[in-house]
Amino acid sequence: MIYLDNSASSFQKPKEVIKAINDAVLKYTANPGRSGHKASLSTAMMVESVRSMLKDMFNAESEQNIIFTQNCSDALNLAILGTKKPCGHIVCTENEHNSVLRPLEKLKQDGIITYTVAKQSQNGKLSVEDIKKCIEPNTYLVICNHISNVNGDKSDIENIGKFCHENGILFLVDGAQSGGHEEIDMQKFHIDFLSLAPHKGLYALQGLGVLISRKCELLEPTRYGGTGTNSLELYQPKNSPERYEVGTINSIGICSLGAGLNFVNQNYQAIREKLDDLTTYLNYSLSSLPVKIYTLPQNAFGVFSYNIGSFHSNDVSSFLDEKWNICVRGGYHCAPKKHESLGTLEQGAVRVSFSYFNTISDVQHLINATKAYIRKIN
Repeated sequence: MIYLDNSASSFQKPKEVIKAINDAVLKYTANPGRSGHKASLSTAMMVESVRSMLKDMFNAESEQNIIFTQNCSDALNLAILGTKKPCGHIVCTENEHNSVLRPLEKLKQDGIITYTVAKQSQNGKLSVEDIKKCIEPNTYLVICNHISNVNGDKSDIENIGKFCHENGILFLVDGAQSGGHEEIDMQKFHIDFLSLAPHKGLYALQGLGVLISRKCELLEPTRYGGTGTNSLELYQPKNSPERYEVGTINSIGICSLGAGLNFVNQNYQAIREKLDDLTTYLNYSLSSLPVKIYTLPQNAFGVFSYNIGSFHSNDVSSFLDEKWNICVRGGYHCAPKKHESLGTLEQGAVRVSFSYFNTISDVQHLINATKAYIRKIN
């Protein structure tokens, strides 16, 4: 099997991550922060060490600003719903995932906020000028997808963050596709909230998300319950991260994330070069075939999308799976506004997404399979 669906979830894990998962099952299954015995304390220390690693990788201000969530969608919901401002206005982009669009639409339908979707004025890139066009006097939050999960379009988060900072607007970055692949410096880029999907570019287990916050004082909890602290009180603790981490946290997933962070830190440049090489080679090779390509050559971030004629992307992806044992994703990738802008609402798009463990041979196999599909329909 050739797995080319890493934007949905990384499939092959580094050996360091696999070892960490095994170690976690043996050593870190006690409930951290719930007991005073040594097994609980050992797990809690492991969890705190991973918070420290995340702080360093993304230049967060404090370990206490690292919040573990159920997944990246949960992290985005916490940031959006936890900062809601009645009669306020939010700007997002056409590249957003439904984990941003649906919470916004819920707040809009409930009459709490309004929102505007910023459109890209340049091919392949969303600029600060695109955001500025959408700002209103009551805008309090800008949400930016860093790297599109559909076709790899990129947002200029550095200049957008600078603009937001200068104008007193909160800035939320969805780093689901870029975490582990691209530089994200929260302080340099003036990011107030950063969401991450550890099971993608950080090679961790599924069932874990991260929200890093610079403005916890503005973030209200969206779930309530046991935190292991202040157990005799009926109100939610005030301190972060306990205020937001309700119930038993995913200690095994967090341990896998620690190993994934180590792997990425040690191989960061090699990962970036591999994604660039594979995406560029695929783009160049398919450009000579009768296919429609939606990824620009300069956006070589490991996400690539295309279509063949008017055939639905699900038909193509099924052919690749059943006849060539290649896993890609067809359909709409939970990003309706992006497909609207690309003109692919009827057929979706075939998305290919790479990890460090893919090879040129994998890409060549996909090229040969695409040629076979073209022969089949002609």
